[in-house]
Amino acid sequence: MCGYNVDSSKGITQQNITKQFDSAMDQLDGISFLKIYTSGSFLDECEITSDTSDHILKRCADANLRLLFESRPEYVITERLDRMLAIHDDLEIALGLESSNDNVLRYSINKGFAVEDYEKATAVLNAKGIDVRTYVLLKPPFLTESEAIEDAKATIAFAAKSSKTISLNPVNVQRGTLVERLWRNWAYRSPWLWSVLKVLRESDTKGRKLICDPTGGGKERGAHNCGKCDEVILDSIRAYSMTQDRSRLGSPECDCRETWESVVDVEGYVMGGTCDLQRFFRKHRA
Repeated sequence: MCGYNVDSSKGITQQNITKQFDSAMDQLDGISFLKIYTSGSFLDECEITSDTSDHILKRCADANLRLLFESRPEYVITERLDRMLAIHDDLEIALGLESSNDNVLRYSINKGFAVEDYEKATAVLNAKGIDVRTYVLLKPPFLTESEAIEDAKATIAFAAKSSKTISLNPVNVQRGTLVERLWRNWAYRSPWLWSVLKVLRESDTKGRKLICDPTGGGKERGAHNCGKCDEVILDSIRAYSMTQDRSRLGSPECDCRETWESVVDVEGYVMGGTCDLQRFFRKHRA
């Protein structure tokens, strides 16, 4: 489902990365928190060398900035963490767990690691006093809407045991991916915003922070409803993410809620798998 490789360049050097970072830092002012979004693993020496990360950490330490970056579990190695903490100790590391079900990780996501690997990484980070942020995926391919909701809720409860923050990420259809091929063949639909609301309302966060900002929300390739109620719901999701007040989560009156409820009830019985029932019926009504 990840299409970032389509837009990646193999010609980027460590000097390019350092220059880009410095240029961005020179333009920032009045902030206390910085997130570096690499779409990869900041702890992977093949992506970010120790010299480059040392430079970034030093600038963040000098500016008194809390730093958040991402990594896969296999790169969470004690020796590198100790080197980094010696330069800057106000860190948060995000791990893309996606699902706490090994079958979903293997067959729906092709993640390349198991839940046990995530647990080992979080144990190291917790022992080092480094806060963990965990990404949870809502509706990887081959799951029905109902299965996706339950999988996300279970994963949030699991991640809450070792994370300070949990980020719920509804799948969006990216160019050049298997998910796009399924979507074009009506075999996949991005999650309904009603499903996002249900997960946010019903998940056991154990007091941890749960946030969500759907990429492409309200559009056909992203989490969406019928179009009439999308913006109201998206605004309420943003308000909840900022306040952690579940009463801010919107529940507008909209006819499409009944359609979503029907999809959740019957999708698993249709063709023995997943399909975009809403698009099918909309086309044939027209």
